[in-house]
Amino acid sequence: MGNLIQQKLTQGQSVVGPFMKLPSTAVVEIMGLAGFDYIIIDCEHGPLNILQAEEMVRAAELTGISSVIRVADKDPVMISRALDIGATAVQVPQICCKKDAEDVVKAAKFAPLGERGVCRYVRAAKYTAIDKQEYFKKANKETMVIIHIEGEEGVNNIDEILSVEGIDVIFLGPYDLSQSLGVPGEVENLKVIEKMKEVAKKAKEKNVAVGTFVDHADAAAKWMALGVQYISYSVDVGILYEKCREVVKQIKIE
Repeated sequence: MGNLIQQKLTQGQSVVGPFMKLPSTAVVEIMGLAGFDYIIIDCEHGPLNILQAEEMVRAAELTGISSVIRVADKDPVMISRALDIGATAVQVPQICCKKDAEDVVKAAKFAPLGERGVCRYVRAAKYTAIDKQEYFKKANKETMVIIHIEGEEGVNNIDEILSVEGIDVIFLGPYDLSQSLGVPGEVENLKVIEKMKEVAKKAKEKNVAVGTFVDHADAAAKWMALGVQYISYSVDVGILYEKCREVVKQIKIE
């Protein structure tokens, strides 16, 4: 199937997908049927474990969308396990410096591009049904690395971070960045917006795609107009709540 995110970004298109906290393959299928390009299986915040994540990756493939796993940190074992179960991309939070970015690439890529632990007895290699050399080459080519810049330290070190080969998307985390800048939760604050624009501009100059999180369509349109291609729209639980609340308000007279 290849990597839908990678294909679209390479063609200059934008991609949109929600974070997933519910351990539900049905919800993943619904997101795919609704037309999202990918899902982000959130193993940093929330209750999801690796076995649940694996089933969600299968459900994403069933509907023809990409699966991204956000791991809890840059632990090489966590990154390797996420990719071993077949995720098309790994998303790593709290990247602050060049070494952080280098460590992520090393953990996500096989030699000669990195030092990812070698095992072909995994789902990503179709349990050895793929020739091992073909698998290593295909994984290095199609597996994407997405890193979060979500603190002032990361913003200040963005030039060095962008010098690291193997980073596919710089993801700007507005909520954590707002906290780092002393305005927690104020994602529309000018301090936050200006820092995000600064990083986005530098990333685009290096031909690295830029992503961010939004929780309403107007914000998505604004960032897309500024060249942000990887749009993470809301979270499954929030989407479900908002729609249910909307229906209740339409039916009930309070």
